[in-house]
Amino acid sequence: MSTPAEIGLARWHEVVASRDPSGLPGIIAADAVFRSPAVHTPQPGRDLVTAYLAGALRVLGPELTYHDEWARERDAVLRFTTVVDGLEVEGIDLVRWDDEGQVVEFTVMIRPFKALQAVMARMQAELAKLSG
Repeated sequence: MSTPAEIGLARWHEVVASRDPSGLPGIIAADAVFRSPAVHTPQPGRDLVTAYLAGALRVLGPELTYHDEWARERDAVLRFTTVVDGLEVEGIDLVRWDDEGQVVEFTVMIRPFKALQAVMARMQAELAKLSG
């Protein structure tokens, strides 16, 4: 029998590989929370989590590559790299799933600071498209 993390990781990697954010709502719990180094408060609810993750898929782009993964029964740490505006970005995603393998918490950490600034600017523009 698969663990919630195994189910959730398979779904997440499928969405990332497709680069199609339309699959996100189906893998995110209604009460999920997104945490970002760019936003001071947690962003609650499926709609906000979907918006942030869809924006991240577009901003982090085709060079987004996961290199390492550490998983337990309900959570995982995924180390990634990408390039944004010519800057090398390194980060981790901390993800927790419910019993059905749906995302309930998604936290992103990015380094170095200059790369974080580039990601923040691009994410702000991406999220502005949604509200404008």
